Amino acid sequence: MHHRTANRAPHRTSPRLLGAAVALATGTAALLGTGAGTAAASEKAHCDRAERPIWSEGPSRNVTARGCDIPDQRHRWYVIDIDTLVQPRHKNDYLDESLDGTTTLHDRTLRCLGYTRDDRTVNWFGCVPDLS
Repeated sequence: MHHRTANRAPHRTSPRLLGAAVALATGTAALLGTGAGTAAASEKAHCDRAERPIWSEGPSRNVTARGCDIPDQRHRWYVIDIDTLVQPRHKNDYLDESLDGTTTLHDRTLRCLGYTRDDRTVNWFGCVPDLS
């Protein structure tokens, strides 16, 4: 039996949720392609400066970084040493001007599943939320 659905108002998609979905889909494909497991990288990547948004439920799984040196070898997980990590705290789960402050941390290490890059930035994805 078919039901007609009423027109619904458009909804905003949270960039945090969208990023998590992309990381999950990409991560699943990467793990299926290389075999399951979370072996640590034997070499570390290094970035001078990075930004990681903090949402209402915790840090983003995506990190945008500049000045990165990435090991030549491909790894299942990348360990990234970051000199300066800037964390804008958002009041909600949308990218807008509603910030609740910014924290700057130095000499941090993150573990991320992979990355994409362009001329100026490296976009790390699938980053473990624990900021040690």
